[in-house]
Amino acid sequence: MITIGDTTYALDDPAVLAVLAALAVVLLMLVLLIMSLRASSRAARLTAPLAQQLTHMDQRVQSLSDGQHQLAGGLNHVSEAQAAAQTNMLQLMEQRLAQVSNQMTENLQGSARRTAHSLGELQERLATIDKAQENITKLSGDVLTLQDILSNKQTRGAFGEIQLTDIVSKALPKDSYALQATLSNGKRADCLIHLPNPPGPICIDSKFPLEAYEALRNASTDWEANEAGKALRTAVKKHIRDISEKYILDGETADGALMFLPSEAVYAELHANFPDLVREGFAARVWIVSPTTCMATLNTMRAILKDARMREQAGAIRRELGLLFADVERLGTRVENLDRHFGQAAKDISDIKISADKAGRRARRLDNFDFEELAPETDATVVKLTKDT
Repeated sequence: MITIGDTTYALDDPAVLAVLAALAVVLLMLVLLIMSLRASSRAARLTAPLAQQLTHMDQRVQSLSDGQHQLAGGLNHVSEAQAAAQTNMLQLMEQRLAQVSNQMTENLQGSARRTAHSLGELQERLATIDKAQENITKLSGDVLTLQDILSNKQTRGAFGEIQLTDIVSKALPKDSYALQATLSNGKRADCLIHLPNPPGPICIDSKFPLEAYEALRNASTDWEANEAGKALRTAVKKHIRDISEKYILDGETADGALMFLPSEAVYAELHANFPDLVREGFAARVWIVSPTTCMATLNTMRAILKDARMREQAGAIRRELGLLFADVERLGTRVENLDRHFGQAAKDISDIKISADKAGRRARRLDNFDFEELAPETDATVVKLTKDT
């Protein structure tokens, strides 16, 4: 590389090589000139051609010098164009970098907002999950408590009685049933519904053969399933026999009773796999009901109670209808009297209008002083206003 002022020239550039070659030739010619001057005495005859060659070489050197100046101008122009291009490129790159930076900033801000929103929603969902976990934990405790209740026969019986009481209290009026009613034989029914005769008061007793049912559900072999089925059949038969003997009394209760099972699963199991037990209950006049079917049965009983009370009130209803008929007849008589009064009033108003017309004509005659035209009225009837009592 060769630097001349602010311009740098490459050694492998052909123009630069030409200039260097020309300079080398000039230097060589100068050396030769000096040598020729020293040897002028010996080569006087060669000075004239040598001078011509030197003149020619000087002209070539001048041409090379002009070419060098043109090359330097071209290189300056190229350098300026390259500098301008680099400046434009830098400006474009700066603008592009600014745009990319702004877009990245906006994207980062949007991502931050979305991330914050997502974290908020995640926190809310975690709070909901924590609350659900607390509810599940509480429910697990309640289930364990329910299992503890159902594992004891006395508490299990109380559970069935409470469920039966809740269903009966929602389906029937308070004065239509009695809880823990004692019969004439000294037996106490969980509920006694006061139905009219027939069929008469009917007893409902709550039974819950849970051990046999759970053994049946948990049986893993056919032998265990058969043994559990036998146990369930024995338990249900005993309940049917007890209810039939204790709560069906001739002349005191209805000719039948209800056995309330506080579990839909046990009720479905009996009807699906033990239809003989259901038929045996029908034969003993003991009808097995679940919470759902008990509610339906009680609603039917409610309709029976309503119909019986309507029949009890039939005499009072007939008396009230008689009084209502008398009131209607009295109202008709009074309407006729009022219509007669209105007719008399209309006649009186018509007579008053006739008298008013006559008085108006007489007043106009007096206003015109037509005394000679006054003549006695042919109809001098005076309308008497009467007050109808």
